This record gives sequence, structure tokens and C-alpha cells, in this order.
Amino acid sequence: MERLERNARGDMSWSRWKLGVVCLLSLIVAMAELSVGAELESVNLTSEGITWATTMDMDELEQPDEKVTLVEQPDAGEGFNSMESMLQWAIGHSDPEKLKVAAKDARKLSSEELERRRDDIKEMMDRLRVPSDAELMKIAIADLLNSTLSIEDRQRALQELLILVEPIDNARDLDKLGGLILVIAELDQAAEELRTTAAWILGKACQNNLVVQKQVLEYRGLPRLMEMVESSSPEESVKALYAVSAMIRNFPLGQQEFYMNGGAGLLERLLGGSAVDIRLRRKSLFLVADLAEQSHSLRDEQLDATMEESPPVPDSVNLFSERLLNSVVNLMEATDMDTQEKALMAIRSLSNVSNRIRKTLVNVCGVENTLKKLKSQLHELHQDVDQADFARDLEALRQEVADTISNSKEPSETEGLRDEL
Repeated sequence: MERLERNARGDMSWSRWKLGVVCLLSLIVAMAELSVGAELESVNLTSEGITWATTMDMDELEQPDEKVTLVEQPDAGEGFNSMESMLQWAIGHSDPEKLKVAAKDARKLSSEELERRRDDIKEMMDRLRVPSDAELMKIAIADLLNSTLSIEDRQRALQELLILVEPIDNARDLDKLGGLILVIAELDQAAEELRTTAAWILGKACQNNLVVQKQVLEYRGLPRLMEMVESSSPEESVKALYAVSAMIRNFPLGQQEFYMNGGAGLLERLLGGSAVDIRLRRKSLFLVADLAEQSHSLRDEQLDATMEESPPVPDSVNLFSERLLNSVVNLMEATDMDTQEKALMAIRSLSNVSNRIRKTLVNVCGVENTLKKLKSQLHELHQDVDQADFARDLEALRQEVADTISNSKEPSETEGLRDEL
């Protein structure tokens, strides 16, 4: 949807250029002929550096047999490479007879009229100029600074930023322009839609972007996002968890902050709660798998020099409690295969963290029995034409998890177990 919006904006920009060129042509031709009785060889239009020059003279325009080299029409949204290419395109797509009439009329213009037309062209060019992403971001940020703005207008400003921060460089510029702290402040708005969109922006900006991850951490955005994860609004909760996940992924300092603010307990509640939205539960399983895979880097990677005096990094292995592990195992018996898949992925990652976790999964959580039940269920689904392919993929993942569990056990414990699983 966002891509369509950007394409639409590009199409609109092209339409504006095309319309503007037609309007400008008559003005440009007039200016190109007279300057107090002398031919103009160039036209300077700008106080902002937009300049074009042409060596074509009006006699050439008036020659009926002369062929003008046409410039191909730019693709929608690309515009023109230069002012001269715009002029050439306009001439090539105009009626030669009308150009001759315009050239003759230009000879009647006084210097004052010529100056007025010069101003008209500059004004038209200013209107046609498409704002850069940075300029659009500044406009949206200015709206957020306006405390009298309505909720609808604030939401529009946030939605514009949501599109603009998708490129990594734009996301990094958000703080330079003063926008990041304002977006974080929107997390405390009374209106749910503003909080939700602000969280969504932070998630997009943090995605694979260490610079922004550090900035949000420094601005203390993570604790507020973690609070929002347990909102009564499912949409707000989902977007907040998306932002939390994006902020701490592959970022040990962010994971440290997550655990220090009760992240393990938060995951326990999300995975074990009976009324938790299914989307939130799946995202929680995915986050558990992510954290399990990154647990070694969290323990072993050297922290940033600015954090050397902070409390020691917690041992994430000890934060995977029996209750959390048991909740993950139970979700293998969920009624939808998507949740089952996410649970298997989480168990696969958890079982590779340490022997202690593997033993807890086997001896406390009964993962082996659950894997056997799932095997029988998937065998039945193989007969369903609509679900057979997914069932086969899920069985392959289930078998991988079963092999990991079996290989971690002592030889005396694995006798007969591999065949059962």
C-alpha cells in the first residue's frame, strides 16, 4: 500500500511537470527573443541555482523545414534531467505554427513586460518543484510541534513520516531533524491511533538500523513501548511489540535494557495468557526464537565503552524460565498451524542455547510427548489436499527439533526414542 502511495505521488509529480511545461513554453519563447531589441542567448531563472541556457535562436524556430530533435518523454515520476531538456521536450511536443506566432508576439514586448514574465516563470518553477524527502519530513515534524493541531492532522503527519522513514538514510535523518524525540513523545498521547502509529514509525526506523536503535535507547523509548505491548488494544499491542523486536534485534545493549525492564516476565505473560491476541502470541514466539539465537552475543559481546559502568549484562539463559518454556511447548498444540510453526522454531532455537534448557524442555515441559502428538496430527493432515504441503513442511521442522532433542541426550536415554519421534 505504501509503495502504491509513493508511485501515485510520482505520477502526480509527472503530471504537474507536463502541465507546467505547456504553460511555461509560451513565456519562455517570449523571453528568448527580446531583450531591448537584442536576441537573448540564455535565461537565468533563479535565486536558488536553477539555470538553463540554449543556443537556439528564434530564426531556427521559425524555419518550417527545420527538424527539432525530440527528447523522449521521461518515465512517470522521473522528471527532466535539466531545464534545457524540459524546454526541448516542450518544443518538440508543441505546434510549430503557434511557436512562430509566439516568437513574433515576443518582439512587441517591452523590457518591463519581459521582466514580469521572468518573474512569472520563476514563480511557476517554484510551484512545480517537487519537495525532497528531507523537506517533507521537516513539514511533518513542524506539524507535530504544533500543539493546536487536531488529532486527524497529527495522524496525517505521523502517517507521512511512516512512509518517509522506510529508507535507512531517512530514518537516520529523523533525529537530526528533531523528529525522533517528537515521535517518542507521541507514545504518551491520549489518542490510541497516535500512539499506535508512533510505535509503528519507531519499529520501521529501527529495522536493521543500529544508529536509530541506539538513539531510541538513549531517549528511553523502550520502557514505554514495553508498557504499550500490554495495552487493551490489540492493534496498539501488536505495533508496540513490533517496535520492541526491531529495537533489540542484533543489539546487545537493547536486549540488556529489555531484560532489565522485565522483558522475560512480559514474554511469559504474552505466551501464557488465555486472552492474548493470536498475532501478538505469534510475534512473541518469533521474538523468543530471536533472543535465544542471539543469547551468546548478549553474554559475550563487548559492550559499548559508554556503558562500561552500567550493571553487568544479565545471563539471558537464566531468563528463559520453566514457565516460559512450558508455554512455548504448549503452543505446539495450538489450533492453527502458523502458531505451531512459530512454536517449533522457538523450541529449535531454545534447545541450542544450553544443556540446562534442553533438560528443562524434556524433563519438565514434556517436549518429547508433545512432539509425538504433533507427529500424529500432521500425519492426518497429509490426507487434506489443501493443507498437505504445509503439513509436510511442518513435519520436516518437527523432525529437525526432535533430532536436536534426541542428539542432546545421553546414549542410554536415546535408545528407542529416535524411532518414536
